[in-house]
Amino acid sequence: MSASILVVDDEEGIRTSLRSILEDEGYQVAVASSGGEALKICGTDPPDLMILDIWMPEMDGLETLRRVKEFVPTMQVMMMSGHGSIETAVKAVKLGAYDYIEKPLSLESVTLRVKHALEQYRLAQENRALRNKVQQKFELVGQSPVMQRLRQLIGTAGPTNSRVLIGGENGTGKELVARAIHMHSVRADHPFIAVNCAAIPETLIESELFGHEKGSFTGATSMKRGQFEQANGGTLFLDEIGDMSLNTQAKVLRALQEQQFTRVGGTKLLKVDVRVLAASNKDLEKEIQKGQFREDLFYRLNVVPIIVPPLRDRREDIPALVQHFMKIHAEEQGLRMKEVSPEAMTVLQQYEWPGNIRELRNQIERLMIMVPEAVIEAQQAAMSIQGRAVSSTVSPHVGGHAGGALLMKSYESLRDARNAFEKEYIGRKLREHHWNISRTAEDLKIERSHLHRKIKLLDVEMRPEG
Repeated sequence: MSASILVVDDEEGIRTSLRSILEDEGYQVAVASSGGEALKICGTDPPDLMILDIWMPEMDGLETLRRVKEFVPTMQVMMMSGHGSIETAVKAVKLGAYDYIEKPLSLESVTLRVKHALEQYRLAQENRALRNKVQQKFELVGQSPVMQRLRQLIGTAGPTNSRVLIGGENGTGKELVARAIHMHSVRADHPFIAVNCAAIPETLIESELFGHEKGSFTGATSMKRGQFEQANGGTLFLDEIGDMSLNTQAKVLRALQEQQFTRVGGTKLLKVDVRVLAASNKDLEKEIQKGQFREDLFYRLNVVPIIVPPLRDRREDIPALVQHFMKIHAEEQGLRMKEVSPEAMTVLQQYEWPGNIRELRNQIERLMIMVPEAVIEAQQAAMSIQGRAVSSTVSPHVGGHAGGALLMKSYESLRDARNAFEKEYIGRKLREHHWNISRTAEDLKIERSHLHRKIKLLDVEMRPEG
């Protein structure tokens, strides 16, 4: 669909000529002779771009621009004037105008600048869509009392520049809390850099955090900027900081105190403006008593302590979390959403979830893949939680409903379990498409030749039911 443009000018000749040239370029063009008329159009059907004259009777272009931006802040607006001045242009840009062009208009220049404005608008839309997708992925889900208290803490700590120490069991969502704090801060438009201290070898963590100069050690073939440097202006999240060595802790403490550091092998002091958030699943006060964590670093980090509750303390949030993870997985994998029967939801809510949110997400992903039916039943949820390899078989008598149920089955390896699942899944898709290879391959999102190889390799029966 072509882009839509609204031309606003009190001169009919300008409206007519711009409409003609822009329609020739393939755009959908509407016109308005006054600011009031333009506001009505924007209120019902906002265009992708508005070309707005500044000097108009009753309501001038600057006032029109101000009002439009109040209820359509993302609208792309180009201002035009035959009596322009630098002061007017600056004021228009401050009010949110993308561009400012002077009359008499060069039609060639106008079409080029319109193209650039619409391209910028498209990129901004894509950026907003990606940001919304990221925010949805890292959304804190749940309305339980403990989650409401957690949101209050995030809302209080976020706008400040204070350091926050986030505690909680593995899989509770400590990084989600850190991201939420970042999004509530004035640094939200700057980088959020997460470092898993437990996943980086002791020999590399200093280079990872502070960077290194070329030739500073074997393998340092070029200069590398560290995570502190990359997070400049934004937020650095140090996850599992309790696994950091005492030597590295001392260097992190110095960087926090002075907001400056040197790269490994370097001598130049680098100044940064970084807010540091940290997290650990360990009791750091006990680690201090054991001599495994620096007390001075603990107090430097623990300005605002936040504990993320385990899933067993917020069981009422499980239905919302299940729907959330199903939606994400369905969108990522191109699958249909499934329903969870009330009995199956009870099973999920009664389980202790030692792996917390991470374990729940993995279970939902497994059920979305392994359960062929549209509704997940209690038996299937229970079997999945038990963690045993399962397979699906077509039997109208098992589980009390037609279409099959998950049965316990032992496999000697993960490959055997995966092959059994793929064989059943491909067979079911072939039956759905009445053994049509092309339609089945399209549904499975694989090449026909790949499907043929799978059928042969897995010995899938190629015969109609009957």
